[in-house]
Amino acid sequence: MLTLTDTAADVVKQLTEMDAETADGGLRISSAPDGEEGPGLLLSPAPAPEDGDQVLDESGARVFLDESAALMLDDKVLDAQVGEDGNVQFAVGQQA
Repeated sequence: MLTLTDTAADVVKQLTEMDAETADGGLRISSAPDGEEGPGLLLSPAPAPEDGDQVLDESGARVFLDESAALMLDDKVLDAQVGEDGNVQFAVGQQA
């Protein structure tokens, strides 16, 4: 199952708490629809998990993974970095 670094958990909590609609929700990771460019994963704040989502609750940070994303990230760790400009970058690595 996907795990989060402490930094990623803090960032996920901050992102979801910024919007009243997602304050009790989490970060949803889903596979990109066919034909879209990019790494194949979409991240977005969500008020609740969708049907079939795997729910990860780590250190108070909630992450919802659709079935495809859960399979892709099963043995991975999610990290985050906040730049000086406030932009967030997520990175996926192998679990130790």
